[in-house]
Amino acid sequence: MQPSPIPISLFRYLIAWKVNSSFVTLPEYLPVELSLVLGTIISNRLATQEAAPWKKALAPLAEFYAQVSDREQNVTAPFPATSWPLEAVLFANPSKRAFGFGELIFWELKLLGDSADHGLFLELILPAMEEAGYKAPAPWLKQNRLWGHFEIDAVYAAHGKTWVPLVKAGKLDLRYRPTPVQWAEGLTFKPDSARALRNLHWLTPFDLMGAVPQDVSGDNLRIILEALMTRVNRLIVTRHKSHEGVATILNTAGQAALQTALAQATPCALLAKNLDRAPNDWPGAWMGTQTYAPIPPSILPYLELASILHIGKHTHFGCGTFQLS
Repeated sequence: MQPSPIPISLFRYLIAWKVNSSFVTLPEYLPVELSLVLGTIISNRLATQEAAPWKKALAPLAEFYAQVSDREQNVTAPFPATSWPLEAVLFANPSKRAFGFGELIFWELKLLGDSADHGLFLELILPAMEEAGYKAPAPWLKQNRLWGHFEIDAVYAAHGKTWVPLVKAGKLDLRYRPTPVQWAEGLTFKPDSARALRNLHWLTPFDLMGAVPQDVSGDNLRIILEALMTRVNRLIVTRHKSHEGVATILNTAGQAALQTALAQATPCALLAKNLDRAPNDWPGAWMGTQTYAPIPPSILPYLELASILHIGKHTHFGCGTFQLS
């Protein structure tokens, strides 16, 4: 087994909410309301000093959301560059929007870097989810909306490719203590030469502007790896904000493998793209598929890591993840 090509602390939680009213509808892009509602509840539950960074972080998003909700306004402002005051990803693959009694709504929460703290999940986020199930702060407590109309059915923690129950049938297992490294256990991160992979299918909108050096062209695969390096540099504890920052947590073999992948990504050309603009009230910029020349096996472990960590702008809202084919 080959470990993660770049070691990162990470907790992944798969969350299942069961609808307990006759009918609810979800917003077009669920993570935005997830961030607003859960973040507001968290800030309301904290002491004034602790709540201040949460309220400051949520204010631009709340203002933008209010403008979008006002159908009489023509919203031209860009989606705000904001997130919770901790490193969290709220990922919900866009799917159907209408759910009936007893149906399950799945989404994934990721806590990364210094925020990879299971106690933080238990003490801060889980109680906020419980409260959102039976009530919600204005203006989200509305008829036929999700908030106030669900219960937590299950929560699972990732252990490699396996999801281990943490909450089952609404009951929390306090004996199970996941670790911030178990997410990678059992994942091979092994270069796969059995078949040629060419396509990046973006599961959520992506926007890599500003996430890569200015001298990196967008017509080859290196732009994805550079965006991954930028993402990792934000997550590791280091004073460096460059490739040297990533190198400080890699051994000699790891550094050599990374340099090989970066070098082989440059000539891996973008051959075609089928992209559409994301709606202007969504985070991210583009959605669709990019087709490259056959991807060298040395690059695949880093692409797998990038898909797990999310890359580019608005990663808090689940942007910047993809599947390969």
